[in-house]
Amino acid sequence: MNELHSFSWYAARVKKHLPGEAFKPVPARLFGGLTYLIITIGCFLMIGLFTFHPLVNLIFSIIIGACFAGLGFLGHEILHGTVVRKPWVRDMLGAIAFWPLSTGPRLWRKWHNLNHHVHTQHDEKDPDAWPTLERIASSPLFSWIYRLPLSVRATFAFASLAVQFTAHSFKMFFVYVNEFKPGKQPEVWLQTFLPWISWIGVLFIMGLEKWLFAFFIPLLIANFIVMAYISTNHRLNPLTPVNDPLANSLTVTVPKWVDILHFNFSYHTEHHLFPGMNPKYYPLVKKQIKLMWPERYHEMPMLQALIALWKTPRVYFEHKELIDPGNHNAFGSLGNQLNPKAILPRKLTRK
Repeated sequence: MNELHSFSWYAARVKKHLPGEAFKPVPARLFGGLTYLIITIGCFLMIGLFTFHPLVNLIFSIIIGACFAGLGFLGHEILHGTVVRKPWVRDMLGAIAFWPLSTGPRLWRKWHNLNHHVHTQHDEKDPDAWPTLERIASSPLFSWIYRLPLSVRATFAFASLAVQFTAHSFKMFFVYVNEFKPGKQPEVWLQTFLPWISWIGVLFIMGLEKWLFAFFIPLLIANFIVMAYISTNHRLNPLTPVNDPLANSLTVTVPKWVDILHFNFSYHTEHHLFPGMNPKYYPLVKKQIKLMWPERYHEMPMLQALIALWKTPRVYFEHKELIDPGNHNAFGSLGNQLNPKAILPRKLTRK
């Protein structure tokens, strides 16, 4: 691996090549969220007021799930301050956007903005980093899970993408709630559980069958879409003692229309350099990175990245390798001999 640099080191060198308007808030982005909201409400009404064949309702579920995911991507952008800057407006809009995923704005900014972004891929400080071999060795449960064949673990891991964001959000609530000042904790509790109260209320209004199509199945779909990105953001990259976005982050490529629907969320390395930037300008950041550090930049088609995740284990050994604890097969990470087009393990020799 090349010498590591902090994200601010890169940002200082790239920023001079970017227009000033790239760092101004863009309230017009809210029109995308309004569109998602109107479509969601319309589909809810169709499911709730009429009786359709289950396959028709499933189509509505897919549409709602895609809207839930799109609102989540917009909520992420809003809570980074790229849409509006006034704190109470930012948090209110962020709460609305994250309402389907039931994640409160205060928790998200604590977990995501102040910990994940500051300590990306640090083996102890990043709340989203995957465990090291030493850490799972101290857990009987993890040790048992990782004795299962990789193909079995991969199957369950990909199936779990449909619930991972929701499950991890609950975990982060219990990790961080006591770190808020006592006076702020009731608000964090309310922001976390009020959305769930509302969705349970919808269950009693709609009935179980319609609620499954209107909320539960869309939630699974939204989780899967969001986690398809999040799982590729860093999980093929090494753990790093320095928060170097070119070493510890991956940009995935998707069709242009998908980038439009998902607010350029695919540009993840660029986002870690400039989390407060209007994502419209991430292609310019990408262009500059590839001009200045082409050998350090990681990008991959989304499907290829997901296949690479399927074929590699999610346990780190000495920060730079991904290891299967069951058979000690080791794979390089990005920047450390991982070739996603021909993923071949080597037998680890422990020193």
